[in-house]
Amino acid sequence: MTTRTSSSGLAFHIHPLVLINISDHSTRVHTNSSAGPARTRVLGCLLGQQTSRVVDIINSLEIRYEDGPEGIVIDEGYLAKKQEQYKQVFPKLDTVGWYSTGSGIEQYDMQIHKLIMNFNESPVFLLLDDNMGMKHKNLPVNLYESELHILDCHPQSVFVEAKYKIETSEAERIGINQIAKVLPRGNDRSSDQLAAQYASLHAAIKMLHSRVALLIHLLSGMQKGEVPYEHSIVRQAATLVRQLPAIRAAPFHKTFLMDLSDTTLCVLMSSITKGCDLLNDVVDKVNTAYDRTASRRRGGMV
Repeated sequence: MTTRTSSSGLAFHIHPLVLINISDHSTRVHTNSSAGPARTRVLGCLLGQQTSRVVDIINSLEIRYEDGPEGIVIDEGYLAKKQEQYKQVFPKLDTVGWYSTGSGIEQYDMQIHKLIMNFNESPVFLLLDDNMGMKHKNLPVNLYESELHILDCHPQSVFVEAKYKIETSEAERIGINQIAKVLPRGNDRSSDQLAAQYASLHAAIKMLHSRVALLIHLLSGMQKGEVPYEHSIVRQAATLVRQLPAIRAAPFHKTFLMDLSDTTLCVLMSSITKGCDLLNDVVDKVNTAYDRTASRRRGGMV
């Protein structure tokens, strides 16, 4: 069943926060578990939003459950309460599916999937293999949808694999970069962060310099006839070169001066306003002081 591919045509974008939450949930449960080396499964609810044919999986909630004689029993009251609380803070996020850890789809997964249908009529199932090890280079995450297929002359809901990609916003990239560079060393001093930023910037400039030198060498070889002439590379290089002197063009210079004048005027107006406010404060204090002196003198004369 899992070898089939989804035909819904939806595009799924998984945000890094979801994977971090699942990994943290699994690590905490395994660390606090009294079952020893046995792998304890964790379950949770996926939150996100759908825009047209794109489904963004942005966050997740943990689900309480117990292993009963007839399978997994989920605490629906706890799940509904957590979703209601989360909805008050993030009203745009809805339940789009659920997640679990394990090496493959298990017997009662479809039962859980049908339960999540009470919150979303077509949920997705995210499976993270938390025991995959470091020898695998691919991300140990599989995403599944459910479809109704005819099996043995009976309609049955089966899991079909769906394609996904990792989507990150600017804020998420900054947060993940902070976690990757600061937390493993246990030091978040500003000097260390600045040094790491300068080191990455130096590496980027060094790589750019080597790529530009390689391009110049290639174009020189084409001009001398030592390298076969590639029109596509020459066109891309010409387009790149034509973009460089754009900052010296007269329209850009005029626009830049206008923006500079507007910015300078805003700064000047802000300084004048601040100076007027300080002057007004001084005048109020002087008036208060002289009023008190005059009152004392009049009181002495009386």
